Amino acid sequence: MITRFLVVLIGIIPEISAQDSAAIHIRQAVEIGGLQQWISIDGTNSGNPVLLFLHGGPGNSVMGYANKFTSELQKRFVVVQWDQRESGKTAGLNTSEKPLTVALMESDAVEMIQYLRVRFSQDKIFLMGHSWGGFLGLMTALHQPELLHAYVAVCPMVNQLESERRSLEWMMYKAGQEKNTAALKDLAKVNLPFGGGDQLYYHRSWLARMMGNKPPSKSMVEEWALKWLPMYNEALVVNFKDKAPEIRCPVYFFVGKKDLQTNWEITRDYYEYLKSPGKKLFIFNDSGHNLNSNEPQKFQEIVLKEILPVAAN
Repeated sequence: MITRFLVVLIGIIPEISAQDSAAIHIRQAVEIGGLQQWISIDGTNSGNPVLLFLHGGPGNSVMGYANKFTSELQKRFVVVQWDQRESGKTAGLNTSEKPLTVALMESDAVEMIQYLRVRFSQDKIFLMGHSWGGFLGLMTALHQPELLHAYVAVCPMVNQLESERRSLEWMMYKAGQEKNTAALKDLAKVNLPFGGGDQLYYHRSWLARMMGNKPPSKSMVEEWALKWLPMYNEALVVNFKDKAPEIRCPVYFFVGKKDLQTNWEITRDYYEYLKSPGKKLFIFNDSGHNLNSNEPQKFQEIVLKEILPVAAN
């Protein structure tokens, strides 16, 4: 199937040679998984290594603010942002007729990687994922390591069931210490995996408040849950210590020490356990879950210094 896919694409996409290399800034839809899926491509040199970013959520397109944490990367990579199935502009173009599952989203990711390999005449690309995208990228790197120079996991879902349990335990303790009866009442209704959008709302709204952030609206969380919660719960129960004790491409982990959504200690423990041809862990002491946006300069400097050279090996 992959061979046939490559043959078809080679016939319709011209190769980009070193002599033809130039700046590239493209916004377009491409057919992936039987749907029109929206991508942006930015770089100062179209011959540079390709870096595909997998956004989180699921459903949370970052295309509108991705330049904040990729502006320097674009000077050394061809950076590709992708609105996944049922997300962002892809959702505006068409609706998925297939139920949303981890396997379906992984299939889309692999097909997107194959598309980019052919389009830019590169045997391998770099893959980066944040949060849910971090989970999706780990699944892809586990099953298709030969397609990747390296995988970069940013605040990934590694054992999300345990992460949700720890954050719930912390909130219950904090609410008890503060005698916050409203929080205790709401949090007592939360089961894991989440039994519905209301339970997810109680968890996320109190987590936001206790961390000094603005809580999401209940209507927004419940609307998200109608589309995404079944697949999120499917991913929630995956423990990569069991699922992927070995990944056969270099894997780099970025974690925020203040992250209570994807617990950084769980990721650290997995990093120490993981067998890989190359691996490093980068800890951001002053950031939480969105470290790439909170500390974009530091984030990009590490990628350029520590990860980009892998392409030359």
